[in-house]
Amino acid sequence: MTTTRVAVPRKGRPLEAVLERLASRTGTAELADDIISTLRYEKAITKGNQHANDDVYHRLAEYSTLSDPRRPEYTLLRDDRDGMPRRLVFDSVTIPTDHGDVQLIGREEPFRALRTHEFALGFDSADLVLEEVVQLRDDPLTSIGEINDRIDPLDTDVRVVTGLGDTVYHTLLAMPSVIDAQDRPLNREFVAEYQGEFCISPRYERLVEAVLGTAALDGITFTYPDNGNEEEADIAETGIGVYLTVTGSTARDHDLELGERLFPSETVLLENASEGDDTTRRVADLFTAPEETALQSV
Repeated sequence: MTTTRVAVPRKGRPLEAVLERLASRTGTAELADDIISTLRYEKAITKGNQHANDDVYHRLAEYSTLSDPRRPEYTLLRDDRDGMPRRLVFDSVTIPTDHGDVQLIGREEPFRALRTHEFALGFDSADLVLEEVVQLRDDPLTSIGEINDRIDPLDTDVRVVTGLGDTVYHTLLAMPSVIDAQDRPLNREFVAEYQGEFCISPRYERLVEAVLGTAALDGITFTYPDNGNEEEADIAETGIGVYLTVTGSTARDHDLELGERLFPSETVLLENASEGDDTTRRVADLFTAPEETALQSV
């Protein structure tokens, strides 16, 4: 049987979502748990929250089983923290399925690897798709299901197939004084009437423009958190902004009120249609939950 190569992130929540979804379909929960716990432990070491007796090269040799592709391999990357420490991240593993072997291959930028036709299938954050290829329009983008309609076919062959449900929302946040000044719910319509400074992360500028709609941004000036500052603190100082919010507890610590959830920051399955075939389409089905409907026919 054939082997289908799938590009995945090297670390973090998106990789965990992929491993957990595939494990639920292939009975490889022990393997997925092993990879996830290893990477969490290595992250804790990099952040200084754990101490390891062996150096990173010994740990790399201990974790990786080069003679067996069905055991995970790892690699080292320079982390962007002070001192540029080496961080151990996921490299690859091969998992047997009813549709042949599926080889998960770590990439720093899986979406871009699909755009350059290195892979037919891959996973990345929906945020990156919005930042890179969706068209900006007057009306807002509100769901994962709308993304493909805003991708110019001349720009890329990559499309979103489905989301994995590991959702954290880009959420409107504002101080009570700003909300009281307009005396209306904190939602997109609120932003359309608002004029003034609006605090966002600079890496999400195009995403915010897409999910709010360009028509709502007349009279708004983006500001950005100072380096090293807690983003909710800078939003509180500005009065209003957008941030990725899980529980809202940190926002409330700064007296911010939570408004409308604008867009899900979610790991999505991507396909480069020009590279796909019957096998990749069957493999894609492994990642779609029974209750889900794919965003397009793959």
